[in-house]
Amino acid sequence: MRQFAARPPGGEAVQQLEVLLRTALFKTASELVEFLLQQAADRIDAAYQPKPGQVRKGRESLRVQGIFGSFGLTRDYYYHAGKTEGHYPADAALGLEVAYTPALARLICLEGADETSYEKASSHLQETGGISVSGRQIQRTVARVGKEAVAWQKHESPPQKCDAPVMYISADGTGVPMRRVELAGVDGKQQDGSAKTKQVYLGCVFTQHQCDEEGHPMRDWESTSYISSFDSVDYFGIWLRREALRRGMGGAQQIVLLIDGASGLEKLGKDYFPDAVQIVDFYHALEHLQVALEILWNKTHPDFQKQRRRWIQLLLKDGVARIITAARRAATDGPQVAALEKALGYFERNQARMQYGSFRRKGYFIGSGVIEAGCRAVVGSRCKQSGMFWSRPGAEKILALRCIHRSQRLSSFWKDRLNHSVANNDPLDLAA
Repeated sequence: MRQFAARPPGGEAVQQLEVLLRTALFKTASELVEFLLQQAADRIDAAYQPKPGQVRKGRESLRVQGIFGSFGLTRDYYYHAGKTEGHYPADAALGLEVAYTPALARLICLEGADETSYEKASSHLQETGGISVSGRQIQRTVARVGKEAVAWQKHESPPQKCDAPVMYISADGTGVPMRRVELAGVDGKQQDGSAKTKQVYLGCVFTQHQCDEEGHPMRDWESTSYISSFDSVDYFGIWLRREALRRGMGGAQQIVLLIDGASGLEKLGKDYFPDAVQIVDFYHALEHLQVALEILWNKTHPDFQKQRRRWIQLLLKDGVARIITAARRAATDGPQVAALEKALGYFERNQARMQYGSFRRKGYFIGSGVIEAGCRAVVGSRCKQSGMFWSRPGAEKILALRCIHRSQRLSSFWKDRLNHSVANNDPLDLAA
């Protein structure tokens, strides 16, 4: 430090100065944390009432790592005849994650779930906080905490208060690249019929209170919550309904289910949200409209763009039936008619859910941009990186933590986790 006092620091020296100061401050902070936690551990051990059959073995030491550094902690250990795992009352009461403090464990899981790889998470922790945790250690911590996150995001919770004029529920499926063992018996789009990915469903719930000056709906700020699942669409419907109930679905004036035209999601809507207004995503409708247009006219045909603009306007004016009629009139030969009928089936099945003019007049969203963006941001940016192949449990845990974080529920999850840990010290098996 004397060299900095001798002359004003500059350039690289400033960086070194700050790192040195951080190291010095962290050392003092770590010593203080060690003192406080040891005092707490001693009080916890003195007050602990063992469960029937538990035997105190003695004191054992642990090297604990926190956000300011590592320190030693000595606490009581209990074992139970016939059980392989013992119990440390202080660890449970303090919320230690094996050898990490709760604050560091939460940070590790946040970085591990949000960075594009565990190694990048390790590097980021080192660069930003001077915290040394290997990628492998981050992976193990995420796996342990993520297992409970999977169950936590699906559990029933007391409903929130909701007075929103409109609550939206949206869902979509996207593929996650999986290891071969996970894809046995899964049909896919490869030439041999095999699959490289397994479908995960992502659902979201958000609210709307107002429209802008031009009458366009406005999503409430930070009102979106997410839930993910590799389960079948029927089970996913249960979890999505549970999330909507948690968000206060019963108090919303109107429920709108905004999805694509897939039959599985349509059935989900009828089974779990029978009173909702169902809307087929407008942009999925445009994709199917493009298919019908290309059957009738080549893209270079002078009528192609003219008809496209006309049919889009008809879509926006509740004109699905008129599109179907006009398309059939334009068809000529037999093969073209057969191909067209197949394409028009999408519009016939979904006419009631494609009345976009009426939906817009009521101030509803007609595009599923929120869930589409969620599939990219929640699933794609973490689970679809180059060279990644997941196990189902590994992907489930990562996605559960990401959903909880992006739903602004991270503090609630860790609070419940710490409370559950503390409950393990109850002399009766109430926590079970």
